[in-house]
Amino acid sequence: MSEWRECKLGDIADVIGGGTPSTDKKEYWNGVIPWLTPRDLTGYSRTYISKGERSISELGLKNSSARILPKGTVLITSRAPIGYVAIAENPVCTNQGFKSLVLKENIAFNIFIFYWIKNNVDYLKSVGTGTTFEEISGSVIKNLDILLPPLLEQRAIAGVLSSLDDKIDLLHRQNKTLEAMAEALFRQWFIEDAPQPSPRPSPEGRGREEADEGWGEGKVLDYCLHHKEVVKPQDFPEKLYSHYSIPAFDNNLNPVLEYGAEIQSNKYTVVSNTLLFSKLNPHRDKRIWLILDTLGENPVCSTEFQVVLPKCRKYLFFIYLWLSTTQNYNKIASGVGGTSGSHQRIDPADIFNFPCPRVEDSYIESFNIIAEPVLMKINKNRIQIRTLEKLRDTLLPKLMSGEVRVKV
Repeated sequence: MSEWRECKLGDIADVIGGGTPSTDKKEYWNGVIPWLTPRDLTGYSRTYISKGERSISELGLKNSSARILPKGTVLITSRAPIGYVAIAENPVCTNQGFKSLVLKENIAFNIFIFYWIKNNVDYLKSVGTGTTFEEISGSVIKNLDILLPPLLEQRAIAGVLSSLDDKIDLLHRQNKTLEAMAEALFRQWFIEDAPQPSPRPSPEGRGREEADEGWGEGKVLDYCLHHKEVVKPQDFPEKLYSHYSIPAFDNNLNPVLEYGAEIQSNKYTVVSNTLLFSKLNPHRDKRIWLILDTLGENPVCSTEFQVVLPKCRKYLFFIYLWLSTTQNYNKIASGVGGTSGSHQRIDPADIFNFPCPRVEDSYIESFNIIAEPVLMKINKNRIQIRTLEKLRDTLLPKLMSGEVRVKV
């Protein structure tokens, strides 16, 4: 460790803030310059970012405190919240919610600093100040202490961690492809090529036509039960629960282990081969969690999730895809109620009473032969993602502190 040295972030980088052009000037917006806000990094899991939701014009850049940041800049959110981080894939600018690092490349490697930030988010938050919301200033960031290995070792450490993240990203992208494939197969089998009533002559011979029956009309409840077994983890403070919460879903579908003392509200029990459908803000994200095998002991979920339990396993993938197909999901989500934009909910009855055709079991079983390998592969990838994330998160502090060394 003798070759590692203590220094300040300001010794290895220029710390640059951002700005926002006047929103009253249309000519300042919708230009060719990528402009990022902390919102663009909310839920963002990749290392590099090329653009945000909005862009500004050259005129907007000239008439604001925003600055062009070069490719490779480490972008750090300094408020609302502190500690989101990404690397600029190309020249970008940001609003004032960032304090970004343009590194001295002969001293510091940007991917190493990216992981150092990730490992020190709590440290960054602890030095934030403010009453309305916490913020970390440029001068504070410049004076943050960092233990810096030699440049070659920085690259080696970054290589280990980024190889894990690259694999995680590849699996996420593969799953998106597989999910689209599963939905396309489902639409072909149950929507586009679904049997339709066909006209036939009336038996009375009067020229009128009656219809041969296609699939009958039913609802989701024909295939499922509304599982509502309530537990009170707070009554068992020392018991460990595998908690399928809304944040856990949003965090790449990773249930968290929590003791009963940490869970202050009632929960539903979760069983294998079931679905969790969020009644909270379903219009924001497609929040349907397919649970093939529960993880850990005492699996429970937020009561914001409605537990959809198929009457038999052969209905599992059919109901999952029927509810998650974009067209159907959006119809259910359109029924949200409530005045608060952050806490709108649907009536659970809208899930279980949603129209669903009554399909012959043999047809569903034939579909499962094709669809099940695709959905099982998605599940296998998710398990591998969790394993890789756990390995990365275990290695990160050890590599950053020098407890684990990488050969150069």
